[in-house]
Amino acid sequence: MEKRRNNMKYVVFSFLFFFGFCTSYSQDFIQEELSYSEFLGYVKKYHPLVKQANLEVSTAQAKLMMARGGFDPKIEVDYNKKEFKGTEYYSLLNSSFKIPTWYGIEIKAGFDDTDGQYYNPQNRTPNAGLTSLGLSVALGQGMFINQRMADVREGKLQIKLSDAERKLKAIAVLYKASEAYFEWRKSYNEAELYRNYLGFASTRFKGVKKLIELGDSPAIDSVEAKITVRNRELNLENGNLKLAKAKLNLANYLWIENVPVELDDVVKPEQNLIQTLEETLKTDAMLVNVESLESHPKIQSLETKLSMLEISRQLKANMLLPKINVGYNYISEPVYFDSFNADDYKFNVDFSIPIFLRKERGSLKIAKLKIQDLKFDIEQQRLELKNKIKAQQTEITSLKRQKVVIDNLVQDYLTMLNSEEKLFSFGESSIFLINSRENNLVSAKLSQISIENQFYISNAELYKILANPD
Repeated sequence: MEKRRNNMKYVVFSFLFFFGFCTSYSQDFIQEELSYSEFLGYVKKYHPLVKQANLEVSTAQAKLMMARGGFDPKIEVDYNKKEFKGTEYYSLLNSSFKIPTWYGIEIKAGFDDTDGQYYNPQNRTPNAGLTSLGLSVALGQGMFINQRMADVREGKLQIKLSDAERKLKAIAVLYKASEAYFEWRKSYNEAELYRNYLGFASTRFKGVKKLIELGDSPAIDSVEAKITVRNRELNLENGNLKLAKAKLNLANYLWIENVPVELDDVVKPEQNLIQTLEETLKTDAMLVNVESLESHPKIQSLETKLSMLEISRQLKANMLLPKINVGYNYISEPVYFDSFNADDYKFNVDFSIPIFLRKERGSLKIAKLKIQDLKFDIEQQRLELKNKIKAQQTEITSLKRQKVVIDNLVQDYLTMLNSEEKLFSFGESSIFLINSRENNLVSAKLSQISIENQFYISNAELYKILANPD
């Protein structure tokens, strides 16, 4: 029995441990390599700021629903009754069902009932009450556009505007995430470079000590070799520090299933990135049409705002028209209109217009000026985007040429180092010259890593300018 109890305790403890591990706040990302395209995919799908940008569209859809509410049918009931010392002074019931329609027309059905001893004679109705059916039409202001129509049109445009703004917000997050990935890759390659050449320096130091013991090399060579080892150790420690900070910065953008993820030490960045980058970001010069920017989110955003200003202009121009509202309602006892009599009706006309229309004309002029101002802004933005894209493409092309030069330079320095090591093996060189050749090679390789990183960031800049995160 005691053994079974101990086994149960073990099972429960194991379950709690496993459950606690699975529900921990953060997880480690453990796989051999995290490619750039895979990393971007995680950011697009799971990063909170990208999800927050998607809320822009949902908010716009909710606002459109609110605007469409202006055309919802409406039931109105107004009931008043007064009794005093056993006398019913009045009992007034006014009810209606209204259906607003698009072009300033409102359909209305109503039922009125009046009872009591003291009421306004114009409110008198038959004993069974009075029904009405008719419509109200705006023949001046509100006939072709009114506030409700403008709200719905602007609501539809707001969805398009929100989608453009969503792309601009998302691209900003993806650019920052790309910078973090490229910095991690750069720091990783630098640390690996220092680690490899620390190994070479350590091996050389051991070989020099043996040569000194054999009397084939002066003792001062061991000091020279040891200095190189210590410099490499210092470089490696500094490189490891930069790598650790870069990994933590990258972790700010790496989420999986709503859980922040930290990179395990075994994870490596994509080493073949230079071959896949332009395809991932769609920044290849053959794929970018500088002359056609109508689909660019920035231009779409401004064009949508222009359309919204045009709706506002139409609404203000409509205010120059007089207010003419005409209403006709056929009235009848509630016998379902079995006996139609065209002489039973209610008719009303409302008319008003300001004498000088100074307020309306001033509002319309301001609306036109805003439209003109935005048109100038759109033309300027188009020009700036074209020039930014061309400038970024020029920079990318230059960095490609620099990459070819630095690759050849690295190969030349490596050839010089190999030649110097051969001469040293024949006793025709020195540790000083080998270290000098190796330092030049290390500096060239660091420049190679730096130029590659500039190439990646330059492509990310173009990706940000093009603003196409989808």
